Amino acid sequence: MFRVSIRLAFLTALAADLSPLTAVADDAQVERGKYLVTMSGCNDCHTPGYFLGKPDMSRFLGGSDVGFEIPGLGVFVGPNITPDEETGIGSWKAEEIVAALQTGVRPDGRRLAPIMPWHAFAHLTENDAMAIRAFLQSLKPVKNKVPGPFAPGEKVSSFMLRIMPPGETAAGVPK
Repeated sequence: MFRVSIRLAFLTALAADLSPLTAVADDAQVERGKYLVTMSGCNDCHTPGYFLGKPDMSRFLGGSDVGFEIPGLGVFVGPNITPDEETGIGSWKAEEIVAALQTGVRPDGRRLAPIMPWHAFAHLTENDAMAIRAFLQSLKPVKNKVPGPFAPGEKVSSFMLRIMPPGETAAGVPK
């Protein structure tokens, strides 16, 4: 009886001692992810108001209100990458977030918009990719369904930036 009590006390103390270490590691991972997201400029395409000069930081990474038109492909609006279950990536598994970052393929099999620099993220270490995932999942969920994507010629319901190849003529002033 005495031996069992000592073992139980030891295991309880060990488990209690490990919990704070795990929390510290998780906090460090989230901070690393925050740094990587900040340095990568994710805010630029995924935060409402950024391209209009007034980023709405209360909806940080909650999806843009400006799309990119890529000739022949359509218009793509930076999606909500907060952990909102309905309008963000809250229903994505950790490994699906990492896979999308590194391969450019969403969990549903669709490719990410060509403007998404997943080619650069493909070279992240596993630890850095997991840190970005940890940071994104730590954010406050933002309910914001962004419009699109829009096929070429489809009417657009948001502001857009046009990406043009060299030699193309800029569009005229809207009437």
